[in-house]
Amino acid sequence: MQFKHPELLYALFLLLIPIIIHLFQLRKFQKVEFTNVAFLKRVTIETRKSSQIKKWLVLLTRLLLLACIVLAFAQPFTSNYDNFKTKKETVIYLDNSFSMQAKGNNGELLKRAVQDIISNVPEDETVSVLTNDNTFRNTTIKAIKNDLLQLNFTANTLTPEAALLKSKTLFSKQKGILKDLVFISDFQETKNTFTPETDSLTNIHLVKLNSVNTNNVAIDSAYISETSATAITLKVSLKNSGDAIENLPISLFNDDKLIAKTSVAIEDTAETTFSIPVNEIINGKITIDDSSLQFDNALYFNINETSKIKVLAINAGDDDFLKRIYTKDEFIYTSVLENQLNYNDIEQQQLIVLNELKDIPNALVAALKSFTSQGGSLLIIPSKEANLNSYNTLLANYGSNFNSETKTEKRITTINYSHPLYNNGVFEKQVDNFQYPKTESYYDVSLNNTSAALQFEDGKPFLYQNKSAYVFTSPLNKDISNFKNSPLIVPSLYNIGKFSLQLPELYYTIGRNNTFAVATTLQQDAILSLVKDNINIIPKQQYFNSKVVISTSETPDIANIYGVMNKKETIKNVSYNYDRKESNLTYMTLTPSANITVSDSITEIFDSIKSDTKVNALWKWFVIFALAFLIIEMGILKYFK
Repeated sequence: MQFKHPELLYALFLLLIPIIIHLFQLRKFQKVEFTNVAFLKRVTIETRKSSQIKKWLVLLTRLLLLACIVLAFAQPFTSNYDNFKTKKETVIYLDNSFSMQAKGNNGELLKRAVQDIISNVPEDETVSVLTNDNTFRNTTIKAIKNDLLQLNFTANTLTPEAALLKSKTLFSKQKGILKDLVFISDFQETKNTFTPETDSLTNIHLVKLNSVNTNNVAIDSAYISETSATAITLKVSLKNSGDAIENLPISLFNDDKLIAKTSVAIEDTAETTFSIPVNEIINGKITIDDSSLQFDNALYFNINETSKIKVLAINAGDDDFLKRIYTKDEFIYTSVLENQLNYNDIEQQQLIVLNELKDIPNALVAALKSFTSQGGSLLIIPSKEANLNSYNTLLANYGSNFNSETKTEKRITTINYSHPLYNNGVFEKQVDNFQYPKTESYYDVSLNNTSAALQFEDGKPFLYQNKSAYVFTSPLNKDISNFKNSPLIVPSLYNIGKFSLQLPELYYTIGRNNTFAVATTLQQDAILSLVKDNINIIPKQQYFNSKVVISTSETPDIANIYGVMNKKETIKNVSYNYDRKESNLTYMTLTPSANITVSDSITEIFDSIKSDTKVNALWKWFVIFALAFLIIEMGILKYFK
């Protein structure tokens, strides 16, 4: 037993006063003479004995009464901890990812968890609360009650490991503090096993909230599978994590107008297609009707008016093969002879092609260096009579150097399938034996921080990339190489052109690093914004001469179609969707261990925490005992004869 005010225990010395009074017998008896002395003597003895017992009983009750009063004022209590004065800290992690939309026994998992936290944590107790997108440090439930009640789901999720590490940072750095971490989640299954690390002063309480229904259908993805002269075929993939469905309706909207509807039968996965007219701007939304998780019932996408990519070829050789690849439906192709080049045209392009120039003037080297530093792309096809000094002056800016010409036949046998030019569906499968193109001569090169896309049979590069520069090590004219007749030339040069202006994709996923370019010219200090209704976001952006490169990650955080706007002008639209990893309703199996408890009830966990640090106040009992002893004393005085 411990005391809140132990200094008051000195008042127990007051118990000596009634003892002293009793011992000194301050009351004197009066003698009365009477004839029958024998009888009178016997009565006096009996009276004195009876009075002595009564006095001892009264003294005892008064001592106990005073002792109980003193102990009550000292406020005694008991605790389960040996050292009750040890400071305690509590951190609560509340998972508000989309999987917490699932229904539990008492409703939506997240909403029920918020109510349980508010009900079980004392309003004035200092705690820290962490969610996937918010942190409330050293606050009280009373102060953040409204924030918790208005807590929304977020696409910016934390893995259990990341959430655990972030939660631990909310504890103070002081030593000897008892730490309770309450980790509330549905614990969706991940690739990695969740094994929390603890120490002797940190108790981790895992609260696994269970959904009563694991059925869920999600629109997984959409992509353009085929394009014809009149129509675009849009393929939609769906996933089901529950019971099979015989008839699932799927709707396609353009803005708010329903333009197509179909249905599918789905067991685990299913696909369906929609036909969309060519050359029509589509602000699309695909929807299904599913009563489980709601965030994956819609998928937004955009088909914008195609921005044509500007390609300038500076030629000293035949450029017919370039004209056939950079066609006018997707590119604005301009061809000039090296002696007719207007340097002012360079900065307006997205791709510059040096087609077998014998010599590269210093002025052109400087212009191309400035052009690529501003985000432009450069393709270099050397001449068989190249002035290596002038070439190397240019190539030095891109981590490479032509050494000497080697006149020997070499086959181009290796395709780097992981290179961006070829990893976007160019090949259905990796091919080990095909009709290898060849060249009669090539330039040996010294490389630094470059990536080879195509290689000769001895491993030397035929086509390599450094940042925004692509370099062939051999001329492509028919007297030297048959690469122009190879199937590789079209995807190689076409993708080089496409990558020079990375146009917005069909849609982007929130939470990932997304980058796209917008072909536009901005005035000084002007910026582009992503706008939807009352949402206005200024993304990270970099302005070049003829384009703006926009990068996004955690924002926007709401799935929808956003307009890319320059002041009040909408340049194009981009779509953002939530990551579908939250759609799979399979969960981890948690195992309790030292300093780790596992429960499915928030109330049970907080009751356990309270019992570990519970203070059993005893002062009320001592007040009751004091009253009892007072009543006993009064009874003795009144009824004891």
